[in-house]
Amino acid sequence: MGAKSRERDFSRDRAPIQPERDHEPVERAPADMISTAVQTVTVSADENGMRVDRFLEAKFPGLSFAHIQRMVRKGELRVDGKRADSKDRLEEGQKVRIPPVRRDAPMRPDEERRAKVIAELKDITLYEDDDVLVINKPFGLAVQGGSGTTRHVDGMLMAMMEPDGQRPRLVHRLDKDTAGCLVIARTRFAASTLAKTFRTRAARKIYWALVSGVPRVRQGRISTYVAREEQDDGDSRMRVARHGDEGASHALTYYAVVDTSAQKLAWLSLKPVTGRTHQLRVHTAEMGHPIIGDPKYFNIENWSLPGGIQNRLHLLARRIVIPHPRGKGTIDVSAPLPPHMQQTWNLLGLDAKRYDPILDAPDE
Repeated sequence: MGAKSRERDFSRDRAPIQPERDHEPVERAPADMISTAVQTVTVSADENGMRVDRFLEAKFPGLSFAHIQRMVRKGELRVDGKRADSKDRLEEGQKVRIPPVRRDAPMRPDEERRAKVIAELKDITLYEDDDVLVINKPFGLAVQGGSGTTRHVDGMLMAMMEPDGQRPRLVHRLDKDTAGCLVIARTRFAASTLAKTFRTRAARKIYWALVSGVPRVRQGRISTYVAREEQDDGDSRMRVARHGDEGASHALTYYAVVDTSAQKLAWLSLKPVTGRTHQLRVHTAEMGHPIIGDPKYFNIENWSLPGGIQNRLHLLARRIVIPHPRGKGTIDVSAPLPPHMQQTWNLLGLDAKRYDPILDAPDE
């Protein structure tokens, strides 16, 4: 682990979518308030492995994230009589005590707005069947809502909600400024199965990035511990940590240099084995080769952006390979470069069809 008890091993020899359109948030028809009594719900087989917050979202469509967190913080939410955290995983047969909730009844958007949003989702759909949807998430579109965020994929999925309140569910996340493959479950069974797929690392993910400089070792691995660090401005970021630090989790990434430009920029292909927050952005910065356009982790002083390249995060969730939740073979989907990265590739003379050496990297 080294003097700092931190593993670091950087050596091991060996058609664009249209620019994102602004649109108004999905409108909701006037809704009555729904109040519930205390209830105890048994976790079903399909819900086995679901996170507590996702379980509540499925039971109460439209229930806000803040409301769920408030219930957790006050200890009102119990699993088998014990206090539960929103990130806890549920097991079949467990009893979940849910306190009274007061919320808006979920309403689908009006038909005109609904049709518009569904058309937008269709425009960015890479794969679709009865259980799974894979979209090409544009740069700048958040996956979920948060403080001040009203426009996001989760909100757009409301347009696909059925009359009984069931709708597609997110099973993993991408950063707002990371474009590319985002997997969505269309059924409760698929949501439960895909959640296990990502949790057990059975999903194979490949990312492309443009970084500053060229790694000396063309193929290798980055293995560190990472932890969340609060900033003075109230924001937070991830940092490389020591083994045993509070909140530290192991993060492992394989990387390969696909091509370079004048030895000043490198096109990297990245295969994350773990799925930590901002993992690839932290790992490339730790190597000394931060991702171009990264507002949080680009740490080279007096560095100038090459002319013609947009100051946007150059990170793409290029490919996702997952077993189908119903055992129907494998879903293997690739996303094209987003417009700003395609512009950069054209400027630098990089060929997106070039062989990707990360394919030879281990899966664990």
